[in-house]
Amino acid sequence: MDLKFNQGLAQGYKSPSQIIRVLSEDWVSHNGYCPSCGHTPLSEFDNNRPVADFYCSKCHEQYELKSKKARLSTIINDGAYSTMIERINSKDNPNFFFLTYSQQLIINNFLIIPKHFFTPDIIIKRPPLPITARRAGWVGCNINLNKIPELGKVFLVKDQQPIAINRVTEQFRRSTFLREKRVANRGWTLEVMRCVDQLPGRFTLSEVYGFRDYLKTVYPENSNIEAKIRQQLQILRDQGLIEFLGNGRYRKLD
Repeated sequence: MDLKFNQGLAQGYKSPSQIIRVLSEDWVSHNGYCPSCGHTPLSEFDNNRPVADFYCSKCHEQYELKSKKARLSTIINDGAYSTMIERINSKDNPNFFFLTYSQQLIINNFLIIPKHFFTPDIIIKRPPLPITARRAGWVGCNINLNKIPELGKVFLVKDQQPIAINRVTEQFRRSTFLREKRVANRGWTLEVMRCVDQLPGRFTLSEVYGFRDYLKTVYPENSNIEAKIRQQLQILRDQGLIEFLGNGRYRKLD
């Protein structure tokens, strides 16, 4: 995998955003692959398609690409808030590729957030643009990656090191059970996954109960927080993400 942009393609473009769009899309088309099935190369949609940039001709997964010159941050700028919420709730919401690159135009990180990790609560609504702006009243949004469990951050390149394709596809597939849930019903599973992320490799039910107060703020109308925690841990166990060791003890599975 070549981690350098083909800078020769920048000739004829003046806008920095246009240059990066051309360079990053070219890089993905030549170096990317489908994290779901491993098929290469990815196919490009027409430039005027409003939702996705790439698709897999084998398994038909769709991908949108976002690029940034910086370290991978926890807050990602996106487009219109209403459009994003509508897409999250639709059946053809694409997966998201995030690409970061250095000053020398070398790929630092390239990862995918599978679409089933997107729920409305990870989308931050920005204030409307002021009346003095060209698009006065327009409301944008940011994506809060802090709300994504570690399983949902699938790196193809991490810190300028490519990750083996089989590891990428395995991690992608381990979370696809979430697609069987409605968007509104994924929240509990994702929240408990995030809580487990903060615990050591071996942990206890009591330690997960330690997140009761936090989960109560997320779901204030739920009066059975501990029962819901146990239910979600059973789901994670059934999906092979954790192992129940007995007596309220668990172990994370790689």
